[in-house]
Amino acid sequence: MTDCTRKSVTLCIILVLSKAIAFSDPEQFQPTHANKNPPPSKAPEGMVWIAGGEFSMGAAVGGEGSHAMPMASNDSQPVHRVYVDAFWMDATPVTNAQFERFVKATNYVTIAERKPTKEEFPTAPEENLVAGAVVFAPTDHEVPLNNHYQWWSYIKGANWRHPLGPQSDIKGKENYPVVHIAYPDAEAYAKWAGKRLPTEAEFEFAARAGLSGKMYVWGDEFRPDGKWMANTWQGEFPVKDAGEDGYAGIAPVKSFPPNRYGLYEMAGNVWEWCSDWYRPDYYETLAEKGGVARNPQGPDSPFDPAEPNEKKRVHRGGSFLCNEHYCSRYIVGTRGKGEVNTGTNHLGFRCVKSPSQTAAK
Repeated sequence: MTDCTRKSVTLCIILVLSKAIAFSDPEQFQPTHANKNPPPSKAPEGMVWIAGGEFSMGAAVGGEGSHAMPMASNDSQPVHRVYVDAFWMDATPVTNAQFERFVKATNYVTIAERKPTKEEFPTAPEENLVAGAVVFAPTDHEVPLNNHYQWWSYIKGANWRHPLGPQSDIKGKENYPVVHIAYPDAEAYAKWAGKRLPTEAEFEFAARAGLSGKMYVWGDEFRPDGKWMANTWQGEFPVKDAGEDGYAGIAPVKSFPPNRYGLYEMAGNVWEWCSDWYRPDYYETLAEKGGVARNPQGPDSPFDPAEPNEKKRVHRGGSFLCNEHYCSRYIVGTRGKGEVNTGTNHLGFRCVKSPSQTAAK
């Protein structure tokens, strides 16, 4: 996996350089044992009850991954058994309209809207310390896929209100996922809403929806009966998204069928933050302990060998930029990562709520 952060030359974030090859090894997976307990109360608005249970977590594909031989990176292995308690989950990623209500109520200013500080970027010229964010822009010709700086640019004035830069806006896109959201931004929204961000285990349990060992959140066929099931990239990457699935770029929420738990866009469209710190060896640590990991919260501290000084948390689900040649993290069980103060125009989030939070509300 290759990702770049707000502190790199273009302040770019994640676009994974690896992809899972199209196979799954069901022998690594055991059946999911979902709980049967009914919801303890009426569902909070826009949320779905996930009863929890025990399942096999991870991806049964692996390798180092490269643009020439794409496959899922080894951080999604080994497959291991996990139990999660019941929780409520947002049916969709948080939308522009929902985030706007939060901002109006709290006057919150996202990280992308704040001027970078000299303390954070001590070597940067003062004139370059301007609020903005990293935006994907297609190239005008075919390029090698080993240099992500060719399609990412730091755009002054880009933020959740202006996803592509100051000349863009979200008018008419109230039902689209909010993007350019850094981890603290997502945390602030969740706290305001009386919710929290999902753990990586909760996200995968909900995404799989009881389908053990399947390639995608809907099954093993990418397009069952020729039907598009997620917003991904079609065409030549990064030159042109052909939009064969109905959307060239980001799509409104609920544009594709929900999974069996009634959750939308658990794969594709936008990456989503999880609360776990990122370490590539975390699954190995859990597997070595043996037995069933109960409600894993992630490692105590972050570490990415590629950028050991950056604090990163887990991303899940993939985005509209993922395709068969470059980043296929719409494959369930695969992982992403991102520096906590970085958001881009293909990164959003959704929230969860424990029954105890509902009772206390």
